[in-house]
Amino acid sequence: MKNLFLFLIILFTGLSTSAQEALLDSLALSTYEEFTDLDSARRNPDKVVKLSLRKKKYKDFPMQILKFKNLQYLDLSKNSLKELPDSITTLKKLQYLIVSKNSLEALPNTIGGLTNLKYINVNQNEIGRIPYSFGQLENLEIADLWSNNLEYFPETLKNLQKLKAMDLRNILIPQIHQDNIQSMLPNTVIYFSPACKCSW
Repeated sequence: MKNLFLFLIILFTGLSTSAQEALLDSLALSTYEEFTDLDSARRNPDKVVKLSLRKKKYKDFPMQILKFKNLQYLDLSKNSLKELPDSITTLKKLQYLIVSKNSLEALPNTIGGLTNLKYINVNQNEIGRIPYSFGQLENLEIADLWSNNLEYFPETLKNLQKLKAMDLRNILIPQIHQDNIQSMLPNTVIYFSPACKCSW
């Protein structure tokens, strides 16, 4: 009986671990506890799959986040972040990244290292260019870039074969560049504002 009890403990521990190691679909992810406080998250680092730190008045990216190796959903919207660290790519399981309404001037040049990323929301920032490595986000499905200062889109965008939708509204983009972006992503629904009579 004791051996059976020990076996069950090992079995359920293994199931719990494998659940944390696996990438979750959106439905399964919605059932996980959402941590909204960094201190409580730090006390349970292996259990942190979803982390929402909205409106915390952060001016710098909290580097403690990088210790949450099972993190799949991160919301840092409505803070005052000016940059994300290159080391954000240590979050190998990250699928959802939301950093809208901050003060970001750029995305990390290493952003392509987040190869499991499905959704990125960086709207209402001050980002001027899309990094070359953005095209390495092979699993990206949704890119919300609305209302930034974008003036550069690398040719690597054509590698985003799974990209379903990209929002580029409220960005001044000449017609020739809108056409070029759409030609790189023929199977993606791209939302543009009317083309500007401007030059880059």
